[in-house]
This record gives sequence, C-alpha cells and structure tokens, in this order.
Amino acid sequence: MDGFTYQYGVGGIVFLLGVVYAARQGYVGFTGPKLRNLVLLCLGFLVFLVVQGYLQYAPMRVAEPVPYEGGAAERDETLGRPVDFAVMGVYLALILVVGVTFGRRQRTTKDFFFGGQRFAWWLIAFSLVATLVGSYSFVKYSQAAYNYGLASSQTYLNDWFWMPFLLFGWLPILYFSRVTSIPEYFGRRFDGRVRLAATLSVLIYLVSYVGVNLYTMGTVLENLLGWNVLWAAVLVASVSAVYVTIGGQTSVIMTDLFQGLALLITGIVLLALGIHYVGGFESFWEHLPREQRLAFHNFNDDPSFPSVGIFWQDAIANSAFFYFLNQGILMRFMAAKSIREARKAAIAMPLLLMPIAACVVASGGWIARVFVHAGVLPEMEPQRAFYVAAEFLSTPGVFGLILAALTAALMSTVDTLITAVSTVVVNDVYKPYVRPDADDRTLLRAARLTAVGVTLFGIALVPVFAQFETIYAAHGAMTAAVTPPLVVALFFAVFWRRFTATAALATIVGGLAAIALSVFVPELIAPFAHGVEPAETGEGLFAGAKQYKFMRACYGLAVSATIGVVVTLVTRPESEEKRSGLVWGTIAAAIERYKGAPGSESAIQIGSAVPRKLDFDAAPRGDAQLPVVTISAGLSHQVWAREGDLIYISDSRRWLGGLRSAHAIVDRVDKSVAESVIELGPGLWRDVVARGRADKALRVERLY
Repeated sequence: MDGFTYQYGVGGIVFLLGVVYAARQGYVGFTGPKLRNLVLLCLGFLVFLVVQGYLQYAPMRVAEPVPYEGGAAERDETLGRPVDFAVMGVYLALILVVGVTFGRRQRTTKDFFFGGQRFAWWLIAFSLVATLVGSYSFVKYSQAAYNYGLASSQTYLNDWFWMPFLLFGWLPILYFSRVTSIPEYFGRRFDGRVRLAATLSVLIYLVSYVGVNLYTMGTVLENLLGWNVLWAAVLVASVSAVYVTIGGQTSVIMTDLFQGLALLITGIVLLALGIHYVGGFESFWEHLPREQRLAFHNFNDDPSFPSVGIFWQDAIANSAFFYFLNQGILMRFMAAKSIREARKAAIAMPLLLMPIAACVVASGGWIARVFVHAGVLPEMEPQRAFYVAAEFLSTPGVFGLILAALTAALMSTVDTLITAVSTVVVNDVYKPYVRPDADDRTLLRAARLTAVGVTLFGIALVPVFAQFETIYAAHGAMTAAVTPPLVVALFFAVFWRRFTATAALATIVGGLAAIALSVFVPELIAPFAHGVEPAETGEGLFAGAKQYKFMRACYGLAVSATIGVVVTLVTRPESEEKRSGLVWGTIAAAIERYKGAPGSESAIQIGSAVPRKLDFDAAPRGDAQLPVVTISAGLSHQVWAREGDLIYISDSRRWLGGLRSAHAIVDRVDKSVAESVIELGPGLWRDVVARGRADKALRVERLY
C-alpha cells in the first residue's frame, strides 16, 4: 500500500458518497444543470488525481548534487534596514485604514457577524485563503517542504473529497437556516444540552487557535528582527483588534482581500527569486531530488510525517472541521450575497487558490532544499529553512515585503478567529444565559467587547504555548484533541435523519473523553495506527500526546462514530418538524423560512431599476427580518418577481463586490408604473445608493 492508492481509495469513497447524496437531492444527474454539476465535481477530482499521480510515479531527470564549497556565510548584507521597517509600517497602517473605513456602517449583529450577507464570491474566496494561510503556515510548511519536498503540499491538495457534501449538502442548509453559529445549529437540530457541549468545544478550539497564532507571530518576529515574543504579539494583535472591533465581518473580509493578495504575491515573488537564482525553472526542478517530488513521501515508515497519518489528520478530520465547523470560515460563506456565490467561493478555494497557496507557504523549504542540492547553501536545520531562504534572497525592501506578508498571514487568521469567538460568545453564551431579552444594540456592544476580551486572552496564552517545543507541536496537539467528535456529530446531524439528541451529546462528550484517555494510554490508538510506530517522546505527564499524533484523528473519528451509531439505534429520533430545514433533503423548508414565502434554487433573473426614496422603513419580513421594497410592474416583468419574492439590490458597479448592496423582500408590485422603478426606505437607501448616484440605475436580482 502506498499513500497515493490509500488516499484516493478512502477519499474516493467519501467523494462518491457525497455525489450520491447530491444526486438524491436533485443537484447531480445526467441532464441539464445536473450534468454540469456532475462534470464539475468529477473534473476537480480527476485534476488532483492526475497531478498527484504524475508526481508519485512519473520518471523524471535529476541533476547531480553539487557539494557546498562555502561562500554563503560571507554575505555582508544586513536585514531589517530602515526601508524594511518602513514597508512593514506602511502596510500595518494601510490595513488599519482599510479595516476602519469599510467597517463604519455596522449597525446590527447581522452586519457585524456576516457583513450584511452581500458579498461577491471572489471577495469571499480571497479572504478565505488569507484566513487558511496563517503565519505559522510559512514556518511549518517550509520545514516540511525542506524535509519532504512536494509531499508538504498534501495538506493543501486533499480538500476536494468533501466538495459534494459541502456544495450540495451543508452549504444550502447553513445559508438558508441563517444560524449565527455552529452551536446554534446543534441547538436547533437537537436541544440545549448539545448546544452547550458544542459551544464549549468550539470555544476551546477557537480561543486556543488565537493563542497559537499570536505566539507564532511573536516567534517569527523574534527570529527575524530580535523583538520580544510577547510584545511582537501585542503589536499585531492590537492592530487586528481595532478594525475587527469597529467593523466586524465587513472589515475582516476587506482587509483579508488585501492580505490574501499580499500573501500570494509575496510567496510567488520569493519562489520566482529562487528559480531565477539557479538559472530557471528547469534547473530548479532538476535540483529538487526525486524523492522530494513525490506527492506522498511514505505511507507509514516515518512516524513524524506518514502520509496515512496526514490523510486522517488533515484530509479527513481537519479539512472537514475547517469547511463544515470552523466558525470563521462558515461566517465567510454566510456573508455571500447568494447560495450561488457561496458555492463559487467554495469551488474556487480548493480548485484554484489552495494549490497556489501550497506553493506560497512551502516555497521557502523548496528553495532551501534546491539550494543545498545545487551547492549554493550548506545543510541547515529544517525549522530555519524559511528564514534562511528569505534572508539569502532578500534585498532591502523585499525583506520588508516578506515581513508584511508574514504579518498579513497572522492578522488574516487572528481577525477571523476574533469575530468567530465573538459570534459564539454572544449568540451561545451571552444571549441565552446572561441577557435573553437583549436587543440588537446591546448584542452588538457585547460582540465588540468580546472581540477585545478575546484578543487580551489570546495574548495571555502566548507564554503558555511558548512551553511547547515547536509551533507544529502546539498546533497539532490542540486540533487533534477537538476536531473528531464535532466532525462526526455534525455529519450525522446533517446527513443521517435518524441521529438523535442523546447520541449527539454522547458523541461529543464521549469522543472527547476517549481522545483525552488516549493521551494517557496511547496504546489505545495502536489498532488504528495502520502500522505507524509510536514516536519517541520521553517521560512526562503528557508525553502520550506526542505519540501517534496524526493517527489520533483516525482513532477519534472511529470511536466517536461508533458511539454515535450505537446510541442512535437505542434512542428515539427527533420529530420530522424539528428536523425540517436542518437536514439534507429539506432545503425547500429552509428557503421558505428564510424569505417568508415558498421558493426554490431556480435560475437568477437580473434587471435594473431607477431608485426612489421613501420617507419611512416598513416592517421587515421573514425569519431573517429582511427589509421590504415596492417594485413597479416594469421591474416585476424584468426579473419575474412578485409579492413575497427575495431580491438582491446592488450598485451597478460590479467591481465593488457587494459593498453597496442589500437583500429585500418584495412587499408590493405597483401595477400602475410601467417603467422599471424600485422604492427604498431610508435604511436601504443608505446601504445601497452611494452619494452622487441617486439618478443611477441599480442592479436587481430575483433570488430563489
């Protein structure tokens, strides 16, 4: 058995099950749009299969290694010159201005948490990349890339297995049910007990993640600039907290658009500099040893990097958690203007942007390995591969750009985590247990205070995570202990209607207990280890956490699933009414509750209309409490809209990406007006019509 066969065997089963679920809901088939969806899914699967198969098995020419004869250490260029600090300072100031500027119009928790649910797919996709690529990614994956070459990209190229479940199962339920948080979904699907268990698990994960990332940034700046770890973390955390507290999700999305671009551009520039230094891509490729070009380095021989372990840890547990349970990621999908835009963002992520991100975060390690093989640099400590490559290739100004990229990576992850924690705390702790009668203004204030509190708490955790030997150890220990039970509980909740509240609670609590037990009795994981040997960890109370670090995910998933199945079969299921709109196959009910009238995911109809301002805002409608508008007969004919239909109104300038837009319900059709006109209350007018554009036609789309 090798890594390629195993991944596409087990991963292929996951993918096929997702396609079956999508087909049973009418999204996939052999005619019309269903055929298009099927082709898209299969094409994405084949792209990754072919690319990784080529890397694993194709014959390739390798250049002879060149011995290092000195010279690199004699470079007298110094880093951290004034121009570098100027570049970094300008970047931090720019991000702060962007975040504050775009976040000024936050009046409700819907605006703060979801940015008004109005953004285009490309904004969502780029901001998602910035969130997924943290500052720890550069150091962590460059270290793996130096040791294992292209196999380090396995983590970034194994998400497509989940796309059928995500695109046609979870996303429409998430989008139309308009749950504010993952624990809220568990509460609506089951009961308060399950919601509380999910709340505690998610908060532990998110708050710990904030601490890990702040510790990482402090460590990076300490290595590159000699700054104190804690104070470096305080600086970056403070900038993030300011714009998040003011602007919420809108500020996060807009700043992460800039930071996503900065990440991709900087990583590509560094890789291009490395390729140019050795004489072009052909020379660069040939100086990468053949074993460094494998898509899967080994199956189970190396306990520190087994492909079977990485598959279960990343492709199954972590990828599922990120796309289905990570509050920060899901808030981006819910900020999209429509389910179609959310799906576009979800497709663009693994198919286009994640492969680029893989090259970006691993570039330092690949360059360092090529330089060693070509005799340019001596062998080095793997954890310093990124620093050495960046230092060797940098000139004043370019190094400042690299610093800015690392800062962008940290901030784009931390700002998402801060808003995610604020969402969970306000929606699942403050509102149900502290102030059940709180109005929206009070909740918005609580969200902002929570954002500040989370930042301070994350800073306080920096010394705690500094006790771990490496960033990777801190990150791996945290994720392995939380993700499997929640992943199993959510998938059973969404895709198995029989799954019960008691079983969900037992899955989360029992799964976490079993994983905790495995830390002290790691031998429990041995039957699930696929031949991976336990690592040598020495003595200590938590030494077992380092054994079977990757395979603990497989063990946790198996135990949690077993608990869920057994308890479900001996307990009574929830009523059909309680499950409606929250499980697969009930999307129509979710749409009706969302818009306040029956609807479907039919083709979008697009038109334009001249805006007219009313003197008052009518009462909102639907579970989402959407504003209402009056449209003319002319516009009704254009977009095939009638009373009760959901429409999306936006500035006609598409490049704004939804910054001037809003959803609304058609309250009345004025049959006496033949022209294309739309009447907006003062609130909608303020959100949609930009200053000086009162006479410009608006773009109107009829949805669902």
